[in-house]
Amino acid sequence: MNTSLALVLAMLLATIVMFAVGRPRMDVVAIIVLVALPLTGVLSVSDTLAGFADPNVILIAALFVVGEGLTRTGVTYRLGDWLAAHAGGSGSRLVVLLMLCVAALGSVMSSTGVVAIFVPVALAVAKRLGTPTRQLLMPLSFAGLISGMLTLIATAPNLVVNAELVRHGYAGLGFFAPTPVGLVVLALAIGYMLLAQRRLGREAAPAQQQGGRTIPDLLAAYSLAEEKERFLVLPGSPLDGRTLAESELGSRHGITVFSVEHGPTWRRSVVAAEPGTRLIAGDVVTATGTLPPDRTLDELGLEEVGLSTTKFARLSRQVGIAELLLPPSSGAAGRRIADLDLVESHGVTVIGLRHQGKASAEVRSGQRLRVGDTVLVVGEWAALHRLGRRSSDFVLLDLPDEVDEVAPAADRAAFALAALLLMVGLMISGIVPNVVAALLACLLMGASGCIDMPSAYRAIHWPTLLVIVGMLPFAQALEETGGVALAARGLLALVGNAGPSIVLAAIFLVTALVGLFVSNTATAVLMAPVAIAIARQLDASPYPFAMTVALAASAAFMTPVSSPVNTLIVEPGRYRFADFVKIGTPFTLVVMVVVAVLVPLLSPLH
Repeated sequence: MNTSLALVLAMLLATIVMFAVGRPRMDVVAIIVLVALPLTGVLSVSDTLAGFADPNVILIAALFVVGEGLTRTGVTYRLGDWLAAHAGGSGSRLVVLLMLCVAALGSVMSSTGVVAIFVPVALAVAKRLGTPTRQLLMPLSFAGLISGMLTLIATAPNLVVNAELVRHGYAGLGFFAPTPVGLVVLALAIGYMLLAQRRLGREAAPAQQQGGRTIPDLLAAYSLAEEKERFLVLPGSPLDGRTLAESELGSRHGITVFSVEHGPTWRRSVVAAEPGTRLIAGDVVTATGTLPPDRTLDELGLEEVGLSTTKFARLSRQVGIAELLLPPSSGAAGRRIADLDLVESHGVTVIGLRHQGKASAEVRSGQRLRVGDTVLVVGEWAALHRLGRRSSDFVLLDLPDEVDEVAPAADRAAFALAALLLMVGLMISGIVPNVVAALLACLLMGASGCIDMPSAYRAIHWPTLLVIVGMLPFAQALEETGGVALAARGLLALVGNAGPSIVLAAIFLVTALVGLFVSNTATAVLMAPVAIAIARQLDASPYPFAMTVALAASAAFMTPVSSPVNTLIVEPGRYRFADFVKIGTPFTLVVMVVVAVLVPLLSPLH
């Protein structure tokens, strides 16, 4: 071992220790590496910083933006709504549907983001069915990890391994290269989790559902009907062409309009109900209050249509309500509701009033507000947030739990799906490089209003990118100092005389063990060149060896700190470290066997 290799190995060991203890942060550790490596003389500054220009780093950043576009347009939430609607009362069916949904969505966007979206969905469905949350969240986490085995772009380690193949002069992996193995692993995981359900449920009490008030809770507090109704404006209705103020639905008929849906069924836009909102035949109004008699509905040209839980969830992702308090310094005290100009100034409408702790039976524009009163307003979520920040007359007391699932561009969902399908199609066809396909999808989502620039920048998980950029130079440094060749010879000395499946199993096991201490992305950076070196020494194709590293990097089932996906479910599921060891370790061994057997069959060694 030469001096340069010893120095690089010492730095690598120090990096792994810092990753394992979590101090300093992983992105800070990556920056330390970028500063320290050029000082060793092993790599130049340009070589050390080459990761910032790596196409795969740009591709990963673009995929974060694409995933955010799917979230902002409500595509991801609608998938959750579908899950809740079709789960029925069967806990087993719920586990199957949940894992399939998470794996499908995670195959084209960040698995961490997908799991974060589905955690509240799983909690809500578990509460509704009386199912212990522990029986849902562990399957959710497993499916999120397995989604990384379904497509090339599903997770960063796949792209890192692909880049390492290209760097060594080989053609990259295909878009669906990991899919056959991933589908088998997913099927086994579903069966495994169905068998493990009872064990998960009895090891600890179900997690208690924590949270604030929902929209129905706030409506009930103001003596508004908890159940909403939807009315279709029929052709020939006297309301056609009139504004809500002109319609007098509230003052004459006791109907408090919550929102109005415009446009054709396939592309409806939802807006908050304001006095100036004009109704058109074909619009659907969502209202609270006492249901008018059939004769009144006929006179108004309205037809009652159903409001399912799924439909209400979609509405509440664009339009919401908020509770406001008049403080002693409020300039609104003593003024009439009509004189506050809330619609013109802030885009919200008062629908409820509480005075001295009692809800007003009816809200009239001529009512005067007093210090200590609270009002309930309806508006688009962006308007409610602006009101809370900018108004000195009101204190924003409460936003309902639905604020966590806001989809501000829900009417752009079709464009987001089109951009996603175009990106996947271009990647499969190979007409343009993957990074160009992803950047094109980002541009299309931006041009169609699915996402704006501030949201795009916020969507990119910069710490992840820094970790990748910081670890990439290690692979080159180890290769130039002979470390990769040394590791390959050491591993071959242990299992080289065994069959190819045993060699692949050994690579899988080492990768999985390294992944216990560092991120799966960093693990892929370190192990991919070792796997390729082993393939060269065996005079074999590098693809099955590289694929084994990619699949093993996603098999982070054994500890709650192996992946952010696992960390997300620890608290809501009340899991212990031992839960992951007991459930995750046996399944990791199952995946290792599957990979060792299937990968050589799908990608021949010679």
